[in-house]
Amino acid sequence: MMTNLFSVFDPTSSIFKTPANWSSTLISVLMLPTMYWLIPSRYSSMWNKITSTLHKEFKTLLGSGGMNGSTIMFISVFSTIVFINFMGLFPYLFTSTSHLVFTLTMALPLWMCYMIYGWLNHTQHMLAHLVPQGTPPALMPFMVCIETISNMIRPGTLAVRLAANMIAGHLLLTLMGSTGPSLTYMMTTLLLFTQVALLMLESAVAIIQSYVFAVLSTLYSSEVN
Repeated sequence: MMTNLFSVFDPTSSIFKTPANWSSTLISVLMLPTMYWLIPSRYSSMWNKITSTLHKEFKTLLGSGGMNGSTIMFISVFSTIVFINFMGLFPYLFTSTSHLVFTLTMALPLWMCYMIYGWLNHTQHMLAHLVPQGTPPALMPFMVCIETISNMIRPGTLAVRLAANMIAGHLLLTLMGSTGPSLTYMMTTLLLFTQVALLMLESAVAIIQSYVFAVLSTLYSSEVN
């Protein structure tokens, strides 16, 4: 039962006997060039408003020490994740963000770039960050260990948070949908409305988790300046 239940997250989907494991990731990339049309559409205008709002917020989080153009990277991360999350809500499309191999691939290089840049260019600031201000001298060795561990698990928490949230909603939809054939007509109708409500909730989760991933990445990068 457990094997069949979690097998829906295995990257073995196919369309017309053609492997389509990561097709949702490629589809999201193909949708992006529509933003660069000479005549802006409603879709491109709405997306421009979203990206401009994110740019202002990320610029505020980075502060005056942030490098120019760094917000473009975090907006790109948000755009990639939100497109892939929405693609995973369609039937027979593989949700790549529900696997740690994808989320950790995004979180680990970002974190490594922050650490390498911070320790090479702001070594004293990085060392001072290991001991919070006002820490008693007797607790300083313990605080260094705690801050070092909390810093090292950041890419893991980013990856696990995104993957776990995407798995949880899809797993609940799969569990409820598998009970449909054994229910009565009235219960099936109620199940259908429940599934639609959960699908709307998953749409909100897809946006929220993309936003959380991008915001936390921005906050982590602001600490090394």
